[in-house]
Amino acid sequence: MSDWNSELYLKFKAQRTQPAVDLAAKIPGSPKRIIDLGCGPANSTRVLQNRFPNAKITGADSSDAMLEAARKNAPELEFIKLDISGDLSRLRGCFDLVFSNACFQWVADHKRLLPSVFDMLDNGGTLAVQIPMNFNEPIHRIIGKVSGSGSGKWREKCPQRIFGTLPPSEYFDILSGLTDNFELWETTYYHRMPNVPAILEWYKSTGLKPYLAALSEAEQSEFIGEIAEELFKEYPARENGEIIFKFPRFFFIAKKGG
Repeated sequence: MSDWNSELYLKFKAQRTQPAVDLAAKIPGSPKRIIDLGCGPANSTRVLQNRFPNAKITGADSSDAMLEAARKNAPELEFIKLDISGDLSRLRGCFDLVFSNACFQWVADHKRLLPSVFDMLDNGGTLAVQIPMNFNEPIHRIIGKVSGSGSGKWREKCPQRIFGTLPPSEYFDILSGLTDNFELWETTYYHRMPNVPAILEWYKSTGLKPYLAALSEAEQSEFIGEIAEELFKEYPARENGEIIFKFPRFFFIAKKGG
C-alpha cells in the first residue's frame, strides 16, 4: 500500500482528533513516559502533550509521510518509526501510558497485538485505545459492495481487505486475561458534513486508500463515481443542506498491575 497523505488526512482534523481528546480525558493519574502508537501527523500526540504537559512523549508510526508531517507539526517532540505488528520486545516495560487513536484497525491478529502492546507498560501503567467500529455503517457496506464482495467488475482489481477489528466482547475477553482493571465503552459521533463529496474526501485518506492504490487514475474516478451514487441514496441532505455522518468508535482503558 502506498504511503499516507497527511494533508488529506488533516482535512477533517477536528473530527478525527475529538476521539483522542475524549480518550485522553479519561486517563487516570499523571503518566511520565508516554508513547502514541499510530501518531499520524501528531494531532493525537498534541492532545497528549496538552493533557500531560510534564510527560516525556514519543510519537510512533510506520508511515514515513506521517512521521515527516508529525516532526513538522510538533518539532519539539520525539517521533520514531515503528511497526506495531512486529516485535515490540525491546520496548517492554518502557512506558506509563501506551495510547492509540484509530490505529489498531490497520493491524491483524489483535489477540497477539494487545498482549504485545500491554507488555510495553511498566507496572501500574495504562493502555488507552480507540478503534473505529463502523462496519455496519452505509459507507463501509457500500465500499464492500462496489469493490467486489460479490462478482462485480472491480473484484479482480481491488484488494479484498481483511480487517483486524474484533467484536467488543472479544476485546473484553482479551483484556480480562491481561488485567482485572479495565473498562470499555462506545461513543457514536454525529459529524456534520457539508455534502456527500466531503464523506468521500474523508475516506480517501483512510478506508478507500487501499482500493484507490490498486487502480489507475481513470479507474479511480469511475470507482469513486459508483460509490458516490450509492452514498447519495444512504446519506440524504438534511433541511439545512448538511449531511449527518454517523461514526461509532470503540474505546478501552486497561491498567497493568499496581
